[in-house]
Amino acid sequence: MAGKRKSRRNFGRVRKLPSGRFQARYPGPDGVLRPADRTFATSTDADRWLAKKRIEIEDGRWLDPAEGQTTVRDWAARWLAAVSPQLKHKTQASYRSLINSLINPALGDRELSSLRPITVTEWVASMNTRGLSASRIRQAYRVLSQIMRAAVDNDMTAQTPCRGVKLPRMPQTEPHILTPLEASRIVRSAAKPHDVLIALLAYAGLRVGEAFALRRVDIDVFGGFVLVDENLAEANGALVFDTPKSHQKRLLRIGPSLAKRLGRHLETLSGGDDALLFTTPGGKPLRYNQWRKAYFDPAVSAAGLTDVTPHDLRASHGTWVADRYGVMTAAHRLGHSNASVTTRHYARPVAGRDDQVAEAADSWLSGHEPAPGARSGHGEDEDGSAGALVPV
Repeated sequence: MAGKRKSRRNFGRVRKLPSGRFQARYPGPDGVLRPADRTFATSTDADRWLAKKRIEIEDGRWLDPAEGQTTVRDWAARWLAAVSPQLKHKTQASYRSLINSLINPALGDRELSSLRPITVTEWVASMNTRGLSASRIRQAYRVLSQIMRAAVDNDMTAQTPCRGVKLPRMPQTEPHILTPLEASRIVRSAAKPHDVLIALLAYAGLRVGEAFALRRVDIDVFGGFVLVDENLAEANGALVFDTPKSHQKRLLRIGPSLAKRLGRHLETLSGGDDALLFTTPGGKPLRYNQWRKAYFDPAVSAAGLTDVTPHDLRASHGTWVADRYGVMTAAHRLGHSNASVTTRHYARPVAGRDDQVAEAADSWLSGHEPAPGARSGHGEDEDGSAGALVPV
């Protein structure tokens, strides 16, 4: 009886090593013969591995192992160079700092294909142990996640290790929502012309960097408009003029009182259309920390208030507008492309509204319409807290 005839292998090669284990090699799409990433106990195991590899290649799922050997450091540098033209200067500087200070020291010499979720989990845990803030850790993780997602998209590795990683929770901090009259007290307590700058934060909802970047040409006193098309930010100690956050330029209508104040301030300015509205005594662009210490915080104290930040004025503006005119209107004034951002970070319930809703609901239950005014949710409380934008 004739013995079994050994089948011929039509893809790849298998050879027995001196150790007794078997090595498999296969031709990639480029025809180059490559070894398997491990050896096998039997030739049958090697054949099975070759069959799976062949299917990968035929289905277009094959990745060149050499690409996965690229280090995190080298790929991060290439990725940052590629995405930088689309990033704002401050974001570029932030990404570079996170890569150089947190990602490369721990993971930079690792090969892309060697990273696993446990690797990233251990990295996150080590930052937490060192006492880094939850915000800093989450920022670093987000950058690494983008780097590894780009590696997957470019066939450098099969999947990202940034999955299923538990991140430290951010502390819940609520903005200090002022009434319009409280904000007005801060404006009246501020030194000129910084009272006008603070009024723009509170009654136009500008970001501080947007107010710092305003120029003469951006103000239409007679029409009552402010064009917000620049932002002044600090990146690694350098001041940089850029587009507003999320590149959301907008034209804002302001009240007559604020327009008049701006008009009077413009009369004192020297220079042409590009002259900045607000500068240091030496004519230089403002820096946030210096400006806050010299002008904003003293105005807050003089107004008899505490724990108020410039950003709180913007959050307060968003709350007033959302409460009285709706979230979509607030989103436009704040420069948000998505109203959910406004709801999540800025618009807050106004004190007393729940009581008013309860009273109105009781009237509805009785078959009556609530009386107009405070109960309707659109009237102005005596202290202006219902959201009226009081003139300043």
